[in-house]
Amino acid sequence: MDVSIREARPEDAEAIVAILNPIIEAGEYTALDTPVTVEQEREFILKFPERGVFHVAESRESGPVVGFQTLESFAAYTHAFDHVGVIATFVSLEYRHQGIGSRLFEATFEASRQRGYEKIFTCVRADNPAALAAYRKQNFRIVGVARRQAKFGDRYVDEVIIEKFL
Repeated sequence: MDVSIREARPEDAEAIVAILNPIIEAGEYTALDTPVTVEQEREFILKFPERGVFHVAESRESGPVVGFQTLESFAAYTHAFDHVGVIATFVSLEYRHQGIGSRLFEATFEASRQRGYEKIFTCVRADNPAALAAYRKQNFRIVGVARRQAKFGDRYVDEVIIEKFL
C-alpha cells in the first residue's frame, strides 16, 4: 500500500482510536487492555513529549490513517537514559502485511536520530509472532523474556524484550 508518513495531529485522534480499539479488543496483539476515547487520544497527542516521535501513516489512495507509531523517552527520572526511546507500533487490522509498518519504522528511525536517540527499546507479547517478526525485520534483537509479565484475567503472557541501536 502506498502511504505517506507525517506527524500526528489532534484531529487524527478519531482515526487513531478506530485503529487502536479493535486491536485492544482483539486481546491478542498488545498489552493494552482498556479501549480509549477520542478525547483521551486527543489529549495524549496534545501532551505528547516535544522530544517524542508520533507518526501516522496515511493511505495515498483513500486518505485514511491506516497505522501509527510512537517513540518516547525511556525514563524522565534520570538523564542516564536520554539516548533510549521506547517504541510502539499499530497498524489497522485490515491493512496488516502491506508494508505500512516498514514505512513507519523508516520515518521514526530518522526522526529519532535527529532528536538524539541512539537506541530503541520495547516489549512484544510472546504470543504475537507477527509483531516480533516485524521488529526483527527492522534489525531489533531479542535481549530477554519477561516471564508472566502481563496478566489478562487468569492468563499470564510473557513479553519479549527487544532493542535496536540506531
